[in-house]
Amino acid sequence: MTEREQYTPGPASGAQIRKDGEKWTLILVRELRHSPERVWQALTDPAHLHEWAPFDADRSLGTVGNTVKLTTVGAPAPRVTETKVTRADPPKALEYNWGDFQMRWELEPIVGGTRLTLWTNIGDRFIAMGAAGWHICFDVLERLLAGGPIGRIVGPEAMKFGWQRLHAEYAKQFSIETLDGPSQKGRTNQS
Repeated sequence: MTEREQYTPGPASGAQIRKDGEKWTLILVRELRHSPERVWQALTDPAHLHEWAPFDADRSLGTVGNTVKLTTVGAPAPRVTETKVTRADPPKALEYNWGDFQMRWELEPIVGGTRLTLWTNIGDRFIAMGAAGWHICFDVLERLLAGGPIGRIVGPEAMKFGWQRLHAEYAKQFSIETLDGPSQKGRTNQS
């Protein structure tokens, strides 16, 4: 059995949601056992992104003003969006849009590695889905940085690797229903 076939995501953790008016933000935190410089490279270099992220980039995301085409991977049809990097403060902070999603990454040095935080706006119906998807992406990122890449796991393929369980766990943590469950009315702000 390959490392990829053996991969199973751990329990849902490190995510929270905030609501500001009608806008929802998903905040994901992961502690990685690698330096901020190594994590920064994985967040900005197209070759590294190709190994773990839910999109491909045609240029580096590491330079303010760069116009970058991001192609969503695992979607039913290719979705290409163009973005401008609005903040690149290596190896501390990175901001750009991915389609309608505002992406803000912060890298904080900690003993033994980096605390990586992602803030992204998200539609309220997709909060648990997004948390589950990014959870798997971050797991794949950790393995890539550790020198044991297993290849990105996104879109329908994530279903083979415990995405449904994570989706249900995050929905429960956020006190929301899954898409095939009852209405999500009455959700409270989690912060």
